[in-house]
Amino acid sequence: MGELLELLDMKVLVIFMTAVLLLFLILVIVLWSKLNKLRKQYMNMLNGGSDLNIEEALIRIQEQATVLEAEYEKSQQQIAGIMSRMKKMKSNVGVYRYNAFAQNGSDLSFSVAVLDDELDGVVLTGIHNREETYVYAKPVSQGQSEYVLSPEEKEAIHRVGQKK
Repeated sequence: MGELLELLDMKVLVIFMTAVLLLFLILVIVLWSKLNKLRKQYMNMLNGGSDLNIEEALIRIQEQATVLEAEYEKSQQQIAGIMSRMKKMKSNVGVYRYNAFAQNGSDLSFSVAVLDDELDGVVLTGIHNREETYVYAKPVSQGQSEYVLSPEEKEAIHRVGQKK
């Protein structure tokens, strides 16, 4: 009877192992099928078989990045050129009004300095009296002039220098 139990236990064990093996085989077949499906979808995606072609999209993105990089470099060069031209623009203005003749009148005389960032440009002076106004222009280079500058003209230039 002991041999019969051993034989029966052996048959149950073999049946159980066969069932487990069959279950694993079914699981492997299902997973194999899903893997093949995923592989086909992946290949379609890479080769353009679907609506989205990754390879073409990446190439397009790379081309756009190259164009944008070239445009960025061009813009940087343009900005540098504009900045260098702006330094030479006569956009800094200093105005000083005063009374040229202390005994009569009011602050109708003036000195106006129109300079760039390096204090190059011109200083205009208008001397006003009752009958007429005289206007003078003197070139300025680095805040100095080859002509003698009046204290009022120097003050107008100084006011430009203070704004910088």
